[in-house]
Amino acid sequence: MFGAGGRMGSTVCRAIADDPDLELVAAVDPHHMGIDLRQLIGEGAAGIQIAGDAHALSRAGAQVAVDFTAAPAARQNLSWCAENKVHAVVGTTGLTEDDLASLRKSFVDGVNCVVAPNFAIGAVLMMRFAELAAPWFETAEVIELHHDGKIDAPSGTAMLTAERMAVASPDWAPDHTTDEVLAGARGGSTPSGIRVHSVRLRGLVAHQEVLLGTTGQSLSIRHDSYDRVSFMPGVLVAVKAVADHPGLTVGLDTLLGL
Repeated sequence: MFGAGGRMGSTVCRAIADDPDLELVAAVDPHHMGIDLRQLIGEGAAGIQIAGDAHALSRAGAQVAVDFTAAPAARQNLSWCAENKVHAVVGTTGLTEDDLASLRKSFVDGVNCVVAPNFAIGAVLMMRFAELAAPWFETAEVIELHHDGKIDAPSGTAMLTAERMAVASPDWAPDHTTDEVLAGARGGSTPSGIRVHSVRLRGLVAHQEVLLGTTGQSLSIRHDSYDRVSFMPGVLVAVKAVADHPGLTVGLDTLLGL
């Protein structure tokens, strides 16, 4: 586990340790090196100290590494995984299309990688519902809301939602706003013209609403994660499935059969 000392990382460690089909064998986080993992997650981490580098995974015989860090660290961690034949499950946001292209080249010859912008199964369904609805509406906007510690905007989930909606329906009505009193008030525009708005508030975790409108009606599709444990069922699905999905898999959809 990369990023084991953070709130998300320790939640992932606890979920893996509690799953009867999995074994937590190592934890890596240079910012929390030397800490007994039991201090963070309890007895399920007996004997595991947080290490400062990825070689702890090799020494422990890890077959799958989970990465919830930041994009610069994830790039290094995933390069190490590919070189050392360790499957990877990635929840780190901020990875670019160039990063994904690089991962497609790196994860070959029996070593695999799953990258998902959101591991909440409800969020995956929200994106699928928005994709299904898109051809029936002429305008759409995405509002994503996260805790104030999130450093990237818009979220990967919001960008993937807009991208999938644009593929499902390439024609969207133009924005007729000509007088933007406050710069940025209309949010960011994706290539398709779907607007994305980012909210950062203390007390939130991860939330997203997709608004679709056409003559005489609108549709709202919303998902809310109130706690980081909401992501754990999806993480566990990915950890158990990554070995059977060759190369790079982006999103949980394939793993869930959607």
